[in-house]
Amino acid sequence: MDADRVVEAIGSSPAGLSEKEAAARLIQYGPNELKQKKKTSLFVIFLRQFKNVLIYVLIVAMAISFLLGEVLDAEIIGAIIVLNALLGTYQEVQAERSIDALKKFLVHEAFVVRDGEKKKVHASSLVPGDVIEVDAGDYIPADARLITISGLTVDESALTGESEPALKHVAPVPEDTPVGDRDCMIYAGTIVTAGRCRAVVVSTGMNTEIGRIASLVETGVDRQTPVQISIDRLGKLFGIAALIVCVVIFIAGILEGQKMFDMFLVAVSLAVAAIPEGLPATVTIIFALGVRRMASRKAIVRTLASVETLGSTSVICTDKTGTLTQNAITVRRIATASGIVEVTGEGYTDKGQFMAAGTELEPARSGELWTLLTVGILCNNATYERTGEDYRMLGDSTEVALLIAGAKAGLVKKALEEDCPRELEVPFSSDTMFMLTANRCKSGYVAYIKGAPERILDRCTHLLTNGGVVPLTPEARKRFIDENQYMASHGMRVLGLGYKQLADLQSETLADAETGLTFVGLTGMIDPPRPEVRRSIELCQHSGIKVVMITGDQLLTAVSIARELGIYSEGDEAITGTELAAMSDQELSERIMKITVYARTSPEQKQRIVKALQQHDLVVSMTGDGVNDAPALKNADIGVSMGITGTEVARQASDVVLADDNFTTIVNAVEEGRTIFNNVRKTVIFLFSSNLGEVLTILLGILLALPLPLLAIQILWVNLISDSLPAMALGMDKPDRRVMDRPPRPRSEGILTKGLAIDIALIGIVLGITTLAIFYLYLGSGVDYARTMAFATLIVLEMWVVLICKIGSDSLFSRKTLDNPYLLGAIVIALALLLIVLYVPFLQVVFSTVTLNLRDVGIIFGVVMGIAVVVEVIKALMRRIKV
Repeated sequence: MDADRVVEAIGSSPAGLSEKEAAARLIQYGPNELKQKKKTSLFVIFLRQFKNVLIYVLIVAMAISFLLGEVLDAEIIGAIIVLNALLGTYQEVQAERSIDALKKFLVHEAFVVRDGEKKKVHASSLVPGDVIEVDAGDYIPADARLITISGLTVDESALTGESEPALKHVAPVPEDTPVGDRDCMIYAGTIVTAGRCRAVVVSTGMNTEIGRIASLVETGVDRQTPVQISIDRLGKLFGIAALIVCVVIFIAGILEGQKMFDMFLVAVSLAVAAIPEGLPATVTIIFALGVRRMASRKAIVRTLASVETLGSTSVICTDKTGTLTQNAITVRRIATASGIVEVTGEGYTDKGQFMAAGTELEPARSGELWTLLTVGILCNNATYERTGEDYRMLGDSTEVALLIAGAKAGLVKKALEEDCPRELEVPFSSDTMFMLTANRCKSGYVAYIKGAPERILDRCTHLLTNGGVVPLTPEARKRFIDENQYMASHGMRVLGLGYKQLADLQSETLADAETGLTFVGLTGMIDPPRPEVRRSIELCQHSGIKVVMITGDQLLTAVSIARELGIYSEGDEAITGTELAAMSDQELSERIMKITVYARTSPEQKQRIVKALQQHDLVVSMTGDGVNDAPALKNADIGVSMGITGTEVARQASDVVLADDNFTTIVNAVEEGRTIFNNVRKTVIFLFSSNLGEVLTILLGILLALPLPLLAIQILWVNLISDSLPAMALGMDKPDRRVMDRPPRPRSEGILTKGLAIDIALIGIVLGITTLAIFYLYLGSGVDYARTMAFATLIVLEMWVVLICKIGSDSLFSRKTLDNPYLLGAIVIALALLLIVLYVPFLQVVFSTVTLNLRDVGIIFGVVMGIAVVVEVIKALMRRIKV
């Protein structure tokens, strides 16, 4: 490792650098701070975003509105553009904040040894070669190679994602060792949980692990969501086609002898009608409603478009600890001389049973089990406070698990310590790999020990059985060694426990306390999966979503949990970060669809996995909670961070924050996202088919040399009132019960598929021909009369179309038709406004309408119902053929 070469270059002397040498290196390396780019002002960001919007659309709309004496369109479009600019500004500011959040991991002061003296300096003055000292509770100011340690453990969860403190030593490790396994190194931004050390600084500023992560976050790209891409593409396509058609109508009308000014107004009105400017506002409202629903389901959305992106997710890359698991280490298996005992119960509660061969075992009736649990509680520095049925735990998670196991048997630490108080302690160390306490009990002084099974067995000469203490035979020793390997292979953390009766606490006696022990048994503990997660993963797989585990934990543990949850199965691959580093991009691309578990991965590797999946045209959702996850969160299509255990850096780099840190919430968000997309798609079909019907009505009328079927102001009314209200209400539709039965759509698939384009065309043709037919039949009664009938027919037909878009292939007479009260209300309002336009004298003058009698109204609704019956028959036949 480079760190070892630094140590060799300066030696292991605690003297470190002189002040002169440190000053020279400070000039060379620069201050120990994150070198951030100059902040962009909010005003500049806003202008940049505003320029990216098609501002000329607003100018054209304002000109059109001025000619028509109507400014409502301009106001709507202007508000949408400003809203888009504000949202873009917010997103860019949030991107900068993800870098700012890394400041929280910088340390402002440090103890350094210079010129043979220990002194306090500002952390920014540290340079490679400095020797620093840190104690329990201190934040580490720079990346450093350990020189001397004393019981040092460090919380590196911000970098590795694993909550268990890392035990450190000074022995070198191979150069390609992952960050989480570099036990001879300490890293900036992490915190010392126990012990103290001296270390030589090897990296500062942007060269530290946390600085390198900051640079990876800065290089993250903002990707457009599938809906954004689809709407942009669809809007451009439909806009160009509409403008061409409007030009054709304008020229054809003049050639037919229509007045130029009248045709100009009609062409401009059709241009406004054909391009659904209400669509962006409607989509924004749909997204906002989805955000509210997701918040009630524990998913906090930081950007509106994130909801939809989750809906198109095809791969979920998830962390293990706390997301798939309960983040509560629990004793699951105990091995004693009599055999195996399974322990039930989840989380930090005393609810659980001890099962032996399928039968419940009473711990108090088993001397072996009772003693083992007692040893685990007395040789233990963790504590807890009971709050109702739950426990508030303080201390190492492994020791906490032993306390909870004892609580399930009715053993309380406080009561045990009152009867058997601790007199002294030999703390756990990386050399001995065990912890020992000496307690004064009623039977005399007793030494209790727990630690690595091999180390404990080596110190034991006897074995506790229900019949008493017997010699520890080679056969019994081998049985416990095999059981240790079995537990470890199933991802369990294993501890051996033993005890020894002491004559006194004299130094001679204590010297022998670590040998001649009586072995009690083994405990296997694991962070159990959340009970609801397996069902959620099955739902993902049923929906065609691939679930991948990316964790900083050991490979065996990761595979065990993944197998239990159904992520890993026969034929799948599981690899470590070291193996991933040895792969070429081509090899990773070929194998990536088979790999379901990645263990001991670095931030760059997580980012690499995300990019490799995206190259397969997959929409990737990445979850994480640590600083090490930030680059991958930023580069994923949708970054999901943890609200409870997540760091501020991870939350700032993500798009969605889980309030409960639960994988199931991600699946709920996927379901909500799919519903959002379905509602957007329904809205698009409705708006475009309606607009197509309006365009065809005018175009066919002109081509058939008929008077104008609709006036400009009538077209605008249909577009702004009769279309917009139902479209927005359509976006509030409830989730389809079959929404998770379909596979995720490909990234390349837009809102409008070939099948939907045909549907839009057919609906538009029906609208256009029916409206024009009514107009033609009533021409004999006068042009105004015919236009009024065409105007009313078009609006009533569109109310039927919005219901068709809502129910899809279902029957119009199903319950689904009536389950959206907002849509029903919008239809009633649109029809009520139509009646006002038809029967209020003042508005009759404005809209050039006449009063219709009951016979006329009956004909309009009769025609619409006739079309509806034909469509229902066709759908029924199609459903039967499909079955």
